[in-house]
Amino acid sequence: MKNLVYIFLFITSFVFAQSGFEKGNALYQKGQYEQAIQAYESVLDSRQQSADLYFNLGNCYYKLNKVAPSIYNYEKALVLAPEDADIANNLKFAQKLTIDEVKEVPKVGFAKLLHDFTGMYHYNTWAWISIVFGLMFLGFFIGYYFSLAAVLKRIFFFGMFVWVLFLLVSVGAAIFERNHFVTDRPAIVFAEVTEVKSEPQKASPAAFILHEGTKVFVKEILGKWEKIELTDGTEGWIESGAIREVK
Repeated sequence: MKNLVYIFLFITSFVFAQSGFEKGNALYQKGQYEQAIQAYESVLDSRQQSADLYFNLGNCYYKLNKVAPSIYNYEKALVLAPEDADIANNLKFAQKLTIDEVKEVPKVGFAKLLHDFTGMYHYNTWAWISIVFGLMFLGFFIGYYFSLAAVLKRIFFFGMFVWVLFLLVSVGAAIFERNHFVTDRPAIVFAEVTEVKSEPQKASPAAFILHEGTKVFVKEILGKWEKIELTDGTEGWIESGAIREVK
């Protein structure tokens, strides 16, 4: 009986979320962006989320010139669909509305080569690639086991080692990207203007100032203060209420 109740509640929430999403789309088409936001956020309130939902929310906030919420929702959408070109493109347009110009320090050496290679795909994509390589290895193993000709056995035997190598590389890339995803904690500044302190206390002098929409990375939390790092490597402490984490 309980299972039936859970199924009923799931179906009901799904139907409600779908209707809210469609209502939001209709309001967006009419240019009623505030009402569309309410419809989309009602879907989030039902604990339903998707890249399309966050993408549409970002579009609504962008139309209303609300910098931080638009960037925040585009970033949320990219977490769910990291290879979506439309989301990445709209995010770039929204980022042009920010005041702070923070340069990104490029990685160099082996770290750059490793990140460039593993960053080609999302960790889920690497996982699927690993499955394909695993199946190829299995196929070559079967070929080696059942082949009678010495030439074919040598070919399959060599192929097994090649596919094992590819398998290990893809699994390693998936693990590396997964660890990077877990440890990476991006956040968006929501305060219109906020001071970043050199120490986690009000009396500490301001190290620098940030404006809404700037992307930071959370490194540590101490009470109501969070240690952040910018893409140029600059660090400081900011009050928790001034930023909102993407993940």
